[in-house]
Amino acid sequence: MKNKTRLSSGEIYRKYGIVLIMIFLFIASAVINHNFLKPQNLINILKQISVVTIIACGETMLIVSGMIDLSAGFLCTTSACISAGILAGTGNLPLAILAGIAIGCLCGWVNGFLITHYKLQPFIATLAMTYVLQGIVQIYTNGQTIGGVQKARPLGYGAVLGIPVPVIIMLVMVAAIAILMKKTTFGTYIYAIGGSEKAAIASGINTKRIKRLIFTLSGALTGLAGVVLMARLMAGMPSVGEGYEFDAITAVIVGGTSFLGGIGTVTGALIGSIIVGLINNILNLLHVSTQYQLIVKGLLIAVAVIIDIKTKENKKSK
Repeated sequence: MKNKTRLSSGEIYRKYGIVLIMIFLFIASAVINHNFLKPQNLINILKQISVVTIIACGETMLIVSGMIDLSAGFLCTTSACISAGILAGTGNLPLAILAGIAIGCLCGWVNGFLITHYKLQPFIATLAMTYVLQGIVQIYTNGQTIGGVQKARPLGYGAVLGIPVPVIIMLVMVAAIAILMKKTTFGTYIYAIGGSEKAAIASGINTKRIKRLIFTLSGALTGLAGVVLMARLMAGMPSVGEGYEFDAITAVIVGGTSFLGGIGTVTGALIGSIIVGLINNILNLLHVSTQYQLIVKGLLIAVAVIIDIKTKENKKSK
């Protein structure tokens, strides 16, 4: 019996590559900075990637299902500013948190509705939402930073057993979405739609409803990320989340999720976030300018997508 299936380079990358890359980056960082492996420094890195990883949880579900959200960055900004405004005005942190998550749910649902009801491509619908949110943020903040949010300090700077609250929130969200995607019928539908939407429809799945739910849940996660960002910065800033969507998408793709849909995990997205965070850390230690860091991120996405496409082509040719 010699029916052993040979793994393609892309499959090997998904299975082992991202972990090996992460280990290599840990070693490289430790060589460059002797203080790197200190527990406090490692916790700080996790804290730095917490907001992007929470957004990446939502982007993972979207990309696995064959969609994408380009509005996540400004949705994060909108949530941060609105929650900051409510907290500054009322002093009620739970209300501010709920408001940030609610605005995320609403915008996510609108994205899903535009895509399923009017058959807009996710790229177009979410790009349009980006501009709408930019306008809303500018109107709401008048282009000014919203302060007076001292009551958010426990959320942004608190810790439980030495672990920062933002890191705890990130890990809880990763665990929750991992369970949702792997252990529930809803998760099965996410993979089915990404694998073949026509086959999913033929099997009786209400793909329009599932897509709206995915976008709504992704929006809620981005809204939560905005609240965490506000608490970390102790302010609502009108352009603070700009570009976060690309950082999240980079983490998802580098973490082994197929840009073509149907394959991927949220734990992979977490590892992808750590890899991007470690690369940023190394580049900062080497005093590499931001412009070159952006080039590295772009190359990361390109390489990961090329590996993904080649893997799919190899499977079809067999």
